[in-house]
Amino acid sequence: MMTGAKRKRSTVWRKIQAVRFEDIKAWCMRRLPILKWVPVYNWKESLVPDTVSGMMLAIQQVTQGLAFAALSSVHPVFGLYGSFFPVIVYAIFGMGRHVATGTFALTSLISANAVERLVPSVTTNFTANNNSGILGLSEFEMQRIGVAAAVSFLGGIIQVAMFMLQLGRATFLLTEPVISAMTTGAATHVVTSQVKYLLGMKMPYISGPLGFFHIYAYVFENIRSVQLEALLLSLLSIVVLVLVKELNEKFQRDIKVVLPIDLLLIIATSIACYYADMEYVYGLEIVGHIPKGLPSPKMPPMNVLPEVVTEAFGVALVGYVASLALAQGSAKKFKYTVDDNQEFLAHGLSNVIPSFFFCIPSAAAMGRTALLYSTGAKTQMACLISCVLILVVIYAIGPLLYWLPMCVLASIIVVGLKGMLMQFCDLKKYWNVDKIDWSIWVSTYVFTICFAANVGLLYGVVCTIVIVIFRFPRAKTLNLKNVKEVEYKYKAEDNCESLKQVKIISVNNPLVFLNARKFHADLIKIIQKDSMSSQCEQNTLLCPFSNGSCHGESVQSCHSERCVLILDCSGLNFFDYTGVSVLLQIYMDCKNRHINVLLAHCKASLIKAMQYGGYLESENPVFFESISSAIDAIQIHRNYSKYSEQSEV
Repeated sequence: MMTGAKRKRSTVWRKIQAVRFEDIKAWCMRRLPILKWVPVYNWKESLVPDTVSGMMLAIQQVTQGLAFAALSSVHPVFGLYGSFFPVIVYAIFGMGRHVATGTFALTSLISANAVERLVPSVTTNFTANNNSGILGLSEFEMQRIGVAAAVSFLGGIIQVAMFMLQLGRATFLLTEPVISAMTTGAATHVVTSQVKYLLGMKMPYISGPLGFFHIYAYVFENIRSVQLEALLLSLLSIVVLVLVKELNEKFQRDIKVVLPIDLLLIIATSIACYYADMEYVYGLEIVGHIPKGLPSPKMPPMNVLPEVVTEAFGVALVGYVASLALAQGSAKKFKYTVDDNQEFLAHGLSNVIPSFFFCIPSAAAMGRTALLYSTGAKTQMACLISCVLILVVIYAIGPLLYWLPMCVLASIIVVGLKGMLMQFCDLKKYWNVDKIDWSIWVSTYVFTICFAANVGLLYGVVCTIVIVIFRFPRAKTLNLKNVKEVEYKYKAEDNCESLKQVKIISVNNPLVFLNARKFHADLIKIIQKDSMSSQCEQNTLLCPFSNGSCHGESVQSCHSERCVLILDCSGLNFFDYTGVSVLLQIYMDCKNRHINVLLAHCKASLIKAMQYGGYLESENPVFFESISSAIDAIQIHRNYSKYSEQSEV
């Protein structure tokens, strides 16, 4: 026994000694993305746009932080902390260059369930005077943020555990219709939760199954208790916010710096509330005292962790899904890659570490990402610059927000969710591309409305898996018809040279979310391999594609003539929205690489779905009845080009 134990220790010690400095460096570069982009940061070209973006982002972070903290049923000052600490952590561990973490409406709404359940509301006035000695806030407020911090801590632990289990690979189950429906339903919940502030009503906290409908039932039953002053101020704020934001979007190409209407509205309404004494004259609810400075770190209350498990799982899943969708969209737009599993680690630590500083759960928000796009941000340096400005607000400007009306904060929340609510427009494209995806969107939205965001997300994933399981066996694939050559006759001396750059790939399986990403990756590998080839050995190459894998030799890349990729879609029996999106992405990627893409044997439904995407060239035909007709078109086009060149000579 002793010999075996010593041998085991010796083996472990040899493995430790075998670790080289290069291995440690590679691990750090993989897990700390900041080590990659900071050393190569272009200070000359990127600092100015990042600074401008950081300034605009700080303004939005402050306004959303105050608003989403109130949504989370905690004091607004904790939203300022939640706009500072998570941003720094994600900049170190995250890979999304245009992803701005911070307070998030959906995670705030989920954590509010735990806060209201464990620390019931005795008063909704944030100006309570029973000080706890910490930050000058009442004991009631500190108990509430303790519960929210516990939700953030446990949710982050769950995300880190998912990172260790490598569950980032399972994100292909999160299809675009499911994410869109879940976030739209959750945004509807958030708007509903702000009705009491918009109307100035005193309303008990209502949650649980069908709580959405109970809230509106309570509003209609107590419609006479609506505070007219709060309603008018809310309507005026919403109209001003929507109007100015629309003008900002319309003229954003002409003006690089958009008008910070959120900040201006906060300043204007705070001054008006102060001079008109609206708190006492009209009874308007205001933010109240906001402490100055950063808090000392403190462990979240561990005794409440067993009671917030449900909310922690909701925060972990919903926050990650919404953030990953934004990171992947950013990577797709700016041509870089995002590791799904690394994002689990980044967002997990962005919840765990800030929870020691009284922060509510965090995630990325669509509005902040859109702001970084529109202001021309280059890297995460914009987020770090925003942290410096938020620090100034925390230490100097925060106490000046004492008179800010809560109905104005509610208006900012509602208008800020415009991007998510506009996803209702996606229903038209889902109906035109795949009616089953449309049905999944509608049913997922209904489940989210009736229950909660995490329930709707789980339903959408399960529903999608079940539908694919039933659709795959019914698909008539062409696995038995393994085409090995193109039946196309041509004279070798005339056409050999012009057909060298033609590649034909046969798609023999359905293209859905399960294999769409692998299909795209394998096809790009073939194109990249071709571009590196130095010699051409065949005229045409048929590469059978089955179950997302591709096999075949390469064809030489041609510089004098434009290369052509023909996709034989005779085996593509059915598809979904994700599959069509990948085909359109392949078309655009090949176009950027100066490669023409032609599709043969396409079904009418596929042609209609791809044309609906609007990315296809109108002057050149893309769809052909057969491979032979596609090659004929290539020949005609190239012969015409040669004739034109000779005529010019």
